[in-house]
Amino acid sequence: MSNKGYSRFYRQFTQKILDKIVTPQVLGNTEELKKTIQDQTDKKIICYVLQDASLSNTVLIDTEAKARQLPSVFAPLSIHEYQEDDSILALNVPSSTHEAYHYSAKLIRLIEALEKYPEYDIELVPVTVLWGRSPAYEDSWFKALFADAWATPSKLKQALNISLYSRENYIEFHKPISLKLAIEQSKIEYPNFSPAHSVVKELNSNFNKYKEAILGPDLSDRRNLINKLMKTETVQDAIRKESIDNKISMFEAENRAKGYLTEVVSDFSYSTLRFAELALTKLWTQLYDGIEVHNFDTVRELAKEYEIVYTPCHRSHIDYLLLSYVIFNRGLMVPHIAAGINLNLPVVGQIMRGAGAYFIRRTFSGNELYTSVFKEYLHSLLSRNTPLEYFIEGGRSRTGLLLPPKKGMLSMTIQSHLRGASKPIAFIPTYFGYEKLIEGTSYLNELNGKPKEAESIWGILSSVRKIEKVFGQVHVNFGEPVFLDQVLAEHQAKQIKLNIHDELPQPVIQTVNQVANSIQENINKAVVINPISLISLILLNADEHALTEKHLIAQISQYRDLLKMTQYDSRMIMSELSSAEMIQYAEKLKQVETVNQNNEKWVQVAESQKILLSYFSNNILHCFILPALIAMLIHSYKKISTHYLSDTLKNIYPYFKEEFFLK
Repeated sequence: MSNKGYSRFYRQFTQKILDKIVTPQVLGNTEELKKTIQDQTDKKIICYVLQDASLSNTVLIDTEAKARQLPSVFAPLSIHEYQEDDSILALNVPSSTHEAYHYSAKLIRLIEALEKYPEYDIELVPVTVLWGRSPAYEDSWFKALFADAWATPSKLKQALNISLYSRENYIEFHKPISLKLAIEQSKIEYPNFSPAHSVVKELNSNFNKYKEAILGPDLSDRRNLINKLMKTETVQDAIRKESIDNKISMFEAENRAKGYLTEVVSDFSYSTLRFAELALTKLWTQLYDGIEVHNFDTVRELAKEYEIVYTPCHRSHIDYLLLSYVIFNRGLMVPHIAAGINLNLPVVGQIMRGAGAYFIRRTFSGNELYTSVFKEYLHSLLSRNTPLEYFIEGGRSRTGLLLPPKKGMLSMTIQSHLRGASKPIAFIPTYFGYEKLIEGTSYLNELNGKPKEAESIWGILSSVRKIEKVFGQVHVNFGEPVFLDQVLAEHQAKQIKLNIHDELPQPVIQTVNQVANSIQENINKAVVINPISLISLILLNADEHALTEKHLIAQISQYRDLLKMTQYDSRMIMSELSSAEMIQYAEKLKQVETVNQNNEKWVQVAESQKILLSYFSNNILHCFILPALIAMLIHSYKKISTHYLSDTLKNIYPYFKEEFFLK
């Protein structure tokens, strides 16, 4: 059998095996790629690109490409006399020499073909394939330990991948790159090098961006990171200052700094992450009827070019877990989360560290050494393009309204960015829409005047035991991003360079304030109108907190019509249940109850839920403030010109805007 015949036989054999045992998860949207291909002419040719040569990955890409009406990987590629047996390019090809890799001979042939026939172009379609990254079916620690990371898998590792992760792999087809344009660009940027040099460099850079978005940065282990941070100029200067100011030895000052870093720094572990994913899948199944996620594709695209900082509202301890679960489950790297030091409990604290949490004190209280150490750690995370998460409100809201922003973490993030060495930053405001809270009992006690309970994971577990486990659905809606560079430019602050101890100049302070307010406004724009929030708003404003079922159905319909007409924002999500179904749903969750009076069915707020339902009512209150203001003015004046009404609103609105973070 010839080499070509043997290769075809081996490929077909591999394909038959993979077809039987492998079920990949394709993330992202291939419709745009399909349209690009449909629009192509005979002079524009498609060629898929893998970062590393792998027959199993190539076969898998071919299967998924054909399933989506994309060209086959094994379709011949030809430009006049230039003929290739297939339409896939492995970027990094092992060399027979001592060098690890050399330029692909196929890439060089394709470049030569385009230079000879400039009327042609080749659209390179990068494809990422990772094994063990898709968490949808994960069921063991053993499998978690062998999941894909940054290292290129050996043949043995790839065989393990196929046997362990037959239903747990991740594929993404990326946007095409014009080889013709890449060649032209290389002649400008690298005139003394082969165009292959520039093409490989650009594609490798893109692949690393894709991989970083999925797996996170290539992090060193915790001990090495702490030692590295201890040697930085910033921390060394802070240690010397601590020694002089507090009249202690350098040795003792160093021990303090190392102690602070040990207290703060995360201990990220893929094994912990996958274990947490297993546990959380079971938790969500027990607690919720479903998790609805909206507008995530925006985040996926931004993650390739931007440093992502998730800035969600804070309504429950579940927020931490829920956001990481949603992000990981959809193929991006979980963020490193700023967690309160009170959550650094035995066992639980270590698990949280392994899942990416780093612990921060509620106040730095003039502790310059701690401040320096923490800022340097944060800067190291940003410099390595690690996605971050912190709650812009600081603590959990007990009223359902957004709290005024706490700007400490935000200020340090912007200061670090202005030190340099980080990607442009996109803040991702995120809205959580719950229909029932796990901490409901403790919130109720606090609203009734009892002292606030210490925040702890044990508090969550205690709440879960006490409350009936019927929590309905939870919505996670990713809001309109806030781009830091745009705001810096507005305040002429983009070119400012800051050191770690510099006071923030006025333009940067203005930037911090605007970013904080924009995040809050964009959280509110991503509001979710669920049955509980809407019914709560109506019933709590009714006499005796009760209405006949007929009147309640009519009011729900009126409120929904109002929301559709005045749509607060395009990202607003509204329940698709009918008015009658909403009432049945709220009754199922025991948030309302029905009674019969005078041969009529009445719906009323359950006595035990009156205070808590105001929480859910407040979640959506901002959507009705402007219509309510207009209605109040018309009702007060009986008759008012549109001109006077408009002027009055312009005078009043800023106060409500500031209080409720209105758009």
